[in-house]
Amino acid sequence: MPTITIDDTPYQVPDGATVLQACQMARVRVPYYCYHPGLSIAGNCRICLVEIDGNAKLQISCNTRVTDGMNVRTTTHKVQQGQREVLEFLLVNHPLDCPVCDQAGECELQNYYLEFGAYDPKFNEAKVHKPKAVPISQKIMLDAERCILCSRCVRFCDEITKTGELAIFNRGDHAEIGIHPQKTLDENQYAGNVVDVCPVGALTDRDFRFQCRVWYLGTQDSICPGCAQGCNIQVHYNKEREWRPHIADGRRIMRLRPRYNAEVNQWWMCDAGRYGFRFVDEQRLLRPRLRAGGELKEIDWSQAIHLATESLHARLAQGHREGIAIIASTHLTNEDLFLVKRLFCDTLQVPLVTADLPLVPGDHDAFLIKADKSPNTRGAQALGLMGAAGQLTGEQILRRIQQGRWRLLWVFGHDLSARCDEALVRHVVANTDLVIFQGPNHHRFAEAAHLVLPSTTFVEKDGTLTNWQGRVQRIRPVVPPLGESRGEWDVLQAIGQSLGLTTDFQTSEQVFSSLAEQVPAFRDLSYQTIGRQGALLHTR
Repeated sequence: MPTITIDDTPYQVPDGATVLQACQMARVRVPYYCYHPGLSIAGNCRICLVEIDGNAKLQISCNTRVTDGMNVRTTTHKVQQGQREVLEFLLVNHPLDCPVCDQAGECELQNYYLEFGAYDPKFNEAKVHKPKAVPISQKIMLDAERCILCSRCVRFCDEITKTGELAIFNRGDHAEIGIHPQKTLDENQYAGNVVDVCPVGALTDRDFRFQCRVWYLGTQDSICPGCAQGCNIQVHYNKEREWRPHIADGRRIMRLRPRYNAEVNQWWMCDAGRYGFRFVDEQRLLRPRLRAGGELKEIDWSQAIHLATESLHARLAQGHREGIAIIASTHLTNEDLFLVKRLFCDTLQVPLVTADLPLVPGDHDAFLIKADKSPNTRGAQALGLMGAAGQLTGEQILRRIQQGRWRLLWVFGHDLSARCDEALVRHVVANTDLVIFQGPNHHRFAEAAHLVLPSTTFVEKDGTLTNWQGRVQRIRPVVPPLGESRGEWDVLQAIGQSLGLTTDFQTSEQVFSSLAEQVPAFRDLSYQTIGRQGALLHTR
């Protein structure tokens, strides 16, 4: 490993590292725009200047490889003057849009100007005007005047998605980003990433545009629940609305952005996951409801838990275990599924328990998008709720119910009316004494159930999900539960305690600790070992 001296302090860095990467490892701040760790090096913004002994001129650090014994200076007057001059050049035709720009508050152009600020510009000519607020897809807006031609978006489309929709057209001060003729970003399933990589306000997200100033945003790490890939994300929420208890008060979750994980999604995420969070604040079930007189009427949680407990107890006491079926969901966390298994399989010994339903055919590719649109199929398999020998699938359970009168069907999350034959679903509901639905959102099956228990979404609960690789990853509460919705494991524990289950978990971490002790695949795992990047299941 070569040794490099940065501002009089020696550091060892990996072979092949650039000076900019070495400075980042040493936590020495060097400004840059065109460099991105997931893209090729372009070296065209020219602001990452440093002084290197043996070179008469300043060097761009992003495209200069480290050599052993190299001596680098980042804070000299010569370096700072060079950076100021490059910044002034970048701002020559940049509009004074900061008050109305969505990037304001997280724009490195603003930040560097305040740090290096060319407060006495020498440019007296009229600025070159370019197209403003041009939609280049259903999700993305282009403001060519703000573009500093860093080419990050172009390189993303060329190198990551390999679809090549964007390019730099014209020359000199008339050069601008644009879409190739006969192409559109609407067909690019990862197009939202060009907004993430844009260092200024040239490319903005039309879904987020003018919705919330970034200084009102709170941020929390989480996992995308859109498919089995389990992309690492940051959830950005409106801090002004986070504590409001009702959906009518407005949108709480403002946007999702990818979070770096080299083993899962690197720096990227697909658009389906990026924009697939509206269910968090829309069509929510807010309170338990019981069907009475043909209508679902609100009840309190104590009544709901009592009804569910008494229904289970009565049917078990009469020896009707074969007439009880539980269809859990691979959208539940490992902690939720552990309580499903512990209550229904281990304590009540219900024979028909599964987390399986026929997969809805989904699009997939060789990059991030998986056909399995559930975030925790591997977790359900590791817990023995899917794929066990002799275990019935969800559809087989429904077909068995179709053959006779059943006692109780408990469904978690699934809209059976959308996923199964509607005539079959109507028959199942009509020929089952009690149908319980537990989930977060309104849909046709929730409206058909006899007892409805509202659940929290992935941004309202703590827990873990296991992606297709077997990587266990954390989700964390971002905003409080809407209405009276509760986490599944919490409700199941309350029901279990009424039926004699002795556990008294206070947190999801305690549930996971018990899970790790009892399920070999999760052995030695904890919230601490999982951390921000996840940890793999034991395969033996």
